[in-house]
Amino acid sequence: CPIFLMRIRSFCCVIGLLATLSQPVCEAFNLDEMNPTVYSGPEGSFFGYAVEFYLPDSASVVIGAPKANTSQINITEGGSLNTRLFSAPPHTHTPPCLQACAPLYSWRTEKDTPHSDVTGTCYLSVQNFTKFVEYAPCRTEFSDREGQGYCQGGFSADFTMNGKVVLGGPGSYFWQGQVISAAKENIIRAYYPGYFIQAVDGQMQTKQGQSSHDDNYQGYSVAVGEFSGDEVEALVSPCKRCLPHVLSAAQVSILNGTDLTTMVEYTGEQMGSYFGYALATTDINNDGMTDLLVGAPMFIVRGSDSHLEEMGRVYVYLQRSPLKLELRLPHQTGTQMYGRFGSSIAALGDLNQDGFNDVAISCPFGGEDQKGLVYIFNGFSEGLREKPSQVIKGQWAAGAVPPSFGFSLRGAKDLDMNGYPDLIVGAFGVDKAVLYRARPIVNTSASLTVYPTMINPEEKNCMVSSGNSSIPVSCVNLSYCISADGKHLPEFLDFNVEVQLDSLKHKQKGAVKRALFLDSQQPLLQRSVRVRRGERLCDHTKIYLRSEKDFRDKLSSIFMALNLTLDETAANEVHGLQPILNYQSANVIERKAQILLDCGEDNICVPDLKLEVLGRRKEVYLGDDNSLTLIFNARNEGEGGAYEAELHVVLPPEADYSGIARNNELTCSYEMENQTRYLSCDLGNPMRAGANLWAGLRFTVPRLKDTHRTIQFELQIRSRASVTHVLTTVLPFRSVSRPDKVYLPPANWKVPKNHEGEPDEDPAVEHIYEVSSSANWFEINIPIRLQNKRLSRNRSYRQYVLECLAAYSVKKMPYAIQPKFLPNGQKKVVTPVVWNKPDIENFVPLWIIILAILAGLLLLAVLIYVLYRLGFFKRSGPYGTAMEKAQLKPQAASEA
Repeated sequence: CPIFLMRIRSFCCVIGLLATLSQPVCEAFNLDEMNPTVYSGPEGSFFGYAVEFYLPDSASVVIGAPKANTSQINITEGGSLNTRLFSAPPHTHTPPCLQACAPLYSWRTEKDTPHSDVTGTCYLSVQNFTKFVEYAPCRTEFSDREGQGYCQGGFSADFTMNGKVVLGGPGSYFWQGQVISAAKENIIRAYYPGYFIQAVDGQMQTKQGQSSHDDNYQGYSVAVGEFSGDEVEALVSPCKRCLPHVLSAAQVSILNGTDLTTMVEYTGEQMGSYFGYALATTDINNDGMTDLLVGAPMFIVRGSDSHLEEMGRVYVYLQRSPLKLELRLPHQTGTQMYGRFGSSIAALGDLNQDGFNDVAISCPFGGEDQKGLVYIFNGFSEGLREKPSQVIKGQWAAGAVPPSFGFSLRGAKDLDMNGYPDLIVGAFGVDKAVLYRARPIVNTSASLTVYPTMINPEEKNCMVSSGNSSIPVSCVNLSYCISADGKHLPEFLDFNVEVQLDSLKHKQKGAVKRALFLDSQQPLLQRSVRVRRGERLCDHTKIYLRSEKDFRDKLSSIFMALNLTLDETAANEVHGLQPILNYQSANVIERKAQILLDCGEDNICVPDLKLEVLGRRKEVYLGDDNSLTLIFNARNEGEGGAYEAELHVVLPPEADYSGIARNNELTCSYEMENQTRYLSCDLGNPMRAGANLWAGLRFTVPRLKDTHRTIQFELQIRSRASVTHVLTTVLPFRSVSRPDKVYLPPANWKVPKNHEGEPDEDPAVEHIYEVSSSANWFEINIPIRLQNKRLSRNRSYRQYVLECLAAYSVKKMPYAIQPKFLPNGQKKVVTPVVWNKPDIENFVPLWIIILAILAGLLLLAVLIYVLYRLGFFKRSGPYGTAMEKAQLKPQAASEA
């Protein structure tokens, strides 16, 4: 009796159905993953393949190990159920029943037949494990593949609220599959030990269909829920090609609970995605109607690089009215490639006690080293939150098989009776099952108040100790209040309170703490407070402004941040769990105060800064010492002070700063930013209205180049309230035309047949513009004009120009505070257009070349003929004529 694919379902007669093994959760951030209870089984037994809560008089969990060896004779890896007790207060449930199934159970219908039928079987435990009843509805006379011989009854299983058993058998009728249902009482009544085939009164099952329905695998998974509005629970099961080797997408059918006829079907997006592998039903939006969740763990998405990636997906169908389910978007899609997101879905109940049911979704092969992940999602009025509130990570590395953490999930039961439901996670690859208990949630309300919100530096209303004396300071009042409430919390709650002044989240220049607490003279207040549940606690203190010479930033607001956390050293609640703050509560509160400025009643400064620059030297020379002085006059002609007023001087590459020429009160610092050298001179904080400052700056110019005609400095007067760009370099703006002249028509131009005399290819003209500046953004607009004339293509000599005017305007300068006036300019480029042949080598047609060669050959032939006629080619041989040869013969012979 091998139980390789085990399914466990439990049923409580009064309370009703334990939610199915697969259901998604959303806001379950309060599961205590730091202190889980880990159950271990025999190595290699697949302990944790299925998990279940069991709540008779004492709480326990039931864990399936389908490959465990037992004491049965001649049975190897028969599988077992393991019950682990959990210490908890007594549960007042009617003794429940539990069902364990062995879908690969086989039997022979005839003694001499070697073939056995994989019908599957299930066992119901009643009377608190004192009695067991077998239920094998596929063990019938309809054997072999064409009947129920390959049924695998119990491959999936569940209970309805009124006590009916629901089984899935995906192998019946050539794998058309079927769903079978019968009342628990009738199953018990029909059971007789030793009888292999039994008739159960009132049993319902889907019928065999036409051959076109083969390989539908109906019953691969099952779930129950009320979808028809008649208070009769319907059954949900996938069908229509659930597996990837067939060529259509899967469907999930909702079957009538009274006769198992199909009422409505929902089709998956993608073939081979295993749409319907996992199912779950629960009311996630708290509208009183059951919603449906469908897992497709092998769903494939296209990544950013256009590659296909198997991520998995879970579909959420919200019931809007009977048999009207709306697909909620966006879908819950996995993020771990090959992680099989959606392999298991578990309804968790209301984990965070916000009135909406939550869901857990597993990704058993995801995470670091494929250790597995379980995502917790919260329900809300519109369905399921898009992002998980908690991700539980598997803690075991892979061995011979992957850990498969999350392959089985079970929730929606309060095992420790602390008022919050718990979660069991199975990891059969490492023979583990893990219980995560839900921690009580604290909902807080906090406030932070500062009064007055304007700190007047001139009003010294407090005293602060400094050495052996006290000094007057400007201070304001600060107070905070805290209240806490929630379900199943201890009477008193301990909090850590921190109040930070000039918090780092809001940076000001220099990052100097401008305000301190009066009692400690520190920018951080830390206190431990105890709050009675449901009551409000307040505390008061004072903060003061430091001396103005200790900081520079007087314009930025002084931000105060209150951070509230639970004291982790406080005693646990009665169930041994530490409460946790609701992550949706505002536990960080911010307020701000302003420093009163010298800017009138509205505290708004409107300075008007002016800058004039004079050069002491008009010319510099190569090889000279080249010491020069820039004298400037800075004024504030506005109605308010200019805070953090500075003179900003950008140095050219040729120059070095050597010192201040006049005005000993002026201080300047040499700095560099992004390879740009500049001076920053302090003009006052504030530079008060009517201020008039004359000063001089000395420079040397040791790196002159004969290629440069001028030395350009950029000066800017700036403050936190305004910036006036008085003297600035005109940005070098160069332009060129390539080519510098255009000839029309172009070489080898022919009049095309269908283009009304236009050339096949117009000559390309490039106008190149170059702007050199320290600006980090600018734009160029190029209006094109032809002097209001069209280019003529007649052969009379006429010249036109292609004229482009480019204008630039700088949109942003590399300064924290932008100047009022930004550089701009324009440049014109003119390209002459000449109707003439270009100044290139004359072109000779090929036919003329061939004709010239033929004429040359003809002329050569005539010349040869004339020379021949004149006897030019009649020349004597080496021994004279024939007569002379005859006279020479005797002599030649005698000589021989």
